[in-house]
Amino acid sequence: MERSGEMEVFIKVVQEGGFSAAARGLGLTPSGVSKLVARLEARLGTRLLARSTRVIRLTEEGEAYYAAALRALKAIEEAEHVAAAGTVRGQLSVTASVPVGTMFVAPALPAFLARHPELTVDLSITDDVVNLLAQKADVAIRVGDLVDSSLMVKKLAESPRVVVAAPAYLAARGVPQRPEDLERHNCLRFNFRRPGRGWPFARDGQVVEQALSGSLLVNNGESMKQMVLAGVGIARLARFHVAAEIAHGELVVLLEAFNPRDLEAISAVYLGGEHMPSRIRAFVDHMAGYMARAFAGVD
Repeated sequence: MERSGEMEVFIKVVQEGGFSAAARGLGLTPSGVSKLVARLEARLGTRLLARSTRVIRLTEEGEAYYAAALRALKAIEEAEHVAAAGTVRGQLSVTASVPVGTMFVAPALPAFLARHPELTVDLSITDDVVNLLAQKADVAIRVGDLVDSSLMVKKLAESPRVVVAAPAYLAARGVPQRPEDLERHNCLRFNFRRPGRGWPFARDGQVVEQALSGSLLVNNGESMKQMVLAGVGIARLARFHVAAEIAHGELVVLLEAFNPRDLEAISAVYLGGEHMPSRIRAFVDHMAGYMARAFAGVD
C-alpha cells in the first residue's frame, strides 16, 4: 500500500481507538490493519502505538506522526480538490499557423494569461503541421481540411476564400473577367497542395477547376499575401487574412460572380480524453469566444 494509504489506516486506528473498529470502517480485516501498522512502524524504525489487551495509546513519536499524517492527508485532499475544480496552472504548449497565430492567437493571449496567472503558455507560430504527440504540444490551431485522427477537434471559425490582386498588378496586366482569363495571368499557389491543382469556380450550377500557371509557389499564407501586395500576381486566400487590405484598397477582389462560396475552417486540434487537463479546455474555450467576436466583424 502507498504511504498515503498507510497514513490513512494509522489515522483510522487512532480515531476509532482500536484495530477492529478501524478494520470495519476501512473494509479490511483486523489482522490486516495490525500488519499495516506494524509495517509502518518497522519502516519508520519507531513504535507509534503502545498496545495493551484492551486499549491502544499513542507514543510520543506516534503523536508527532499522527499530527503530521493529518496535515499530509489534508494537503492531498486539497490538491485533488484543486485539480477537480479545474484550476488552470502549469505549462500549455500551443502551435498556430502564421496568419491565425499573428492575427488571432497572439492578440487573444494577454486576456487569457491575465485570467490564469499560474499558467505559462509556450506559443510557436509556424505553418508546419505539428504532430502533437511527437512534439508534446497541447493544442494546435489549424486552417483548412484536417486529416482524420484520434485527436479532438473544435471548429473555431469559418472564412470564405477570395481571389485577390493588387491594383498595380491589374493596371499592368488587366482585370480577369472570367475564370478562363486566369490562363493569361500569373497565379500564385501554395506548394503544400497537390501540384497543378486549379482553383474552383461556380459555372452553370456546378463547381469546376480552372487550370492555372504561375511563377511562384509558397508554403504559408503570410508570404503569399506579401507577394500579392507587392504586385507579383493573383492569389486565392481566406478572406479573413486579407480583409483589412481589401477594406483599405490595397487588394481588389476578383471574379466574385464565380465564387463557389467554399469555406476554410479554422480549428483547434488538441489532446482530449476523459481526463483532459483544465488548461487545455480553458484555452480552447477562450479561443472559441475570441474568434466568435473577431469574426462577427468579418464579411
